[in-house]
Amino acid sequence: MFEFLDFERYDLLGAFWTTVQLTFWSAIGSLIWGTVLAAMRVSPVPVMRAFGTVYVHLFRNIPLTLVIIACAQGLYMALRFSLGGDRPPEIYFRLAILGFIAYTATFVCEALRSGINTVPLGQAEAARALGLRFDQVLTLVVLPQAFRSVVAPLANVLIALTKNTTVAAAIGVAEAALLMKEMIENEAQLFLIAGIFAFGFILLTLPTGLLLGWVSKRVAVKR
Repeated sequence: MFEFLDFERYDLLGAFWTTVQLTFWSAIGSLIWGTVLAAMRVSPVPVMRAFGTVYVHLFRNIPLTLVIIACAQGLYMALRFSLGGDRPPEIYFRLAILGFIAYTATFVCEALRSGINTVPLGQAEAARALGLRFDQVLTLVVLPQAFRSVVAPLANVLIALTKNTTVAAAIGVAEAALLMKEMIENEAQLFLIAGIFAFGFILLTLPTGLLLGWVSKRVAVKR
């Protein structure tokens, strides 16, 4: 069946490489922004707690497709916000990453907040008794333990992010889902093409889940 597909016409590896890049940069940004949001949600400052709570509940309940399209149509088309890019493909790629970060960070935040709740309250109280500020207690005592306890949930967030990158096709980012759509339109091999791309995503997500599952067991905090 493969002889009916002219793979030389399509940059299959390039499309999946774009998917990997979207996942990598979005994961880094989501981890940073999600950690900041988690800190806000447990902050003693009411304004910061309120902002973190509203942000998380708002973005978690907006469809990801709408977030990505809003980044392209609202930020770029209306406000000419290009994130330093000078060509539409580059601009849309960066805006897609921004949208994924804004959305995925909420799930990182909630995973981390659940990890923070597993840290015994007495440890934070002891740290404050030693004169540490809130930010010092959070970064030196609480977050290191919280991260170790939520490796598995964060792995699930990363796997979901990898699959969610297909939404970037809605604004024309040349990742795997957009190429799959093009191939299905040009070739009469629907199930074969879908199977190839499904296998490609399995190759991306399955090793990630297995590796991070092993890491989770190695770094788990013994209570």
